[in-house]
Amino acid sequence: IKSDMEELMPRLLPLESCDTEEYNSNEPPRNPQEYLRQVQREASLCPDVVVAQIDPKKLKKKQSVNVSITGCLAAPQGFSPSLKWQQQQVSKFSEVRQPKTEDEDGWKRFCLGENVCLDIQLKEEDKVNPGLDYVKTGFPPFLSIVSKLNQSTISAVLEYLINWFEERDFVPQLGRWLYALLACLEKPLLPEAHSLIRQLARRCSAVRANLESKDDDRLSALNLMICIVARYFEQNDLADNE
Repeated sequence: IKSDMEELMPRLLPLESCDTEEYNSNEPPRNPQEYLRQVQREASLCPDVVVAQIDPKKLKKKQSVNVSITGCLAAPQGFSPSLKWQQQQVSKFSEVRQPKTEDEDGWKRFCLGENVCLDIQLKEEDKVNPGLDYVKTGFPPFLSIVSKLNQSTISAVLEYLINWFEERDFVPQLGRWLYALLACLEKPLLPEAHSLIRQLARRCSAVRANLESKDDDRLSALNLMICIVARYFEQNDLADNE
């Protein structure tokens, strides 16, 4: 009859039965059979159940963790949005969350936001504290987003944004996305990517030429775009020379 231990841990190697009491464990095993007998003897000396000795005084007094399973607090009267508004927001968010590669307008709204794409004039207080409405302000180029884009999508989005930039001014959202996409662009460049980044550098230089002050917030970003294209991607004829 097998013991409980043998039921849980069946024997994997054949071993002739022997009297473990007569086996001299002080001598080193001379062959595999003696080694297995030594292991068998050591196992037989182990108790079936081991109880840890715990000093209750060393335990912390408060080890319980309270996990709240309640829902959100109810909004005060008149503070909660209507169901229609919530449905509209979810629908709008779903549309811009994952635009297809060929969806030029969708990518522009996704990267730049509706405020920029639709040329919505913001109030002064909205400029100071725009909030986290990414549909309006544009989604930042999070690593979780740009890392999933393949090279064809990166080139396509670059083209959409650079073409938009050709007819409009430089905005912070555009700079963040251009920097992120350039960081994901693999070398050696494909011909279309090569043409795009040169177009970007030329457009940045044109906007820079029309700045009225060296303190303009756009200057540093424009210089950075030109520097990356010219120096990193080795378009040396576009580089700024002292």
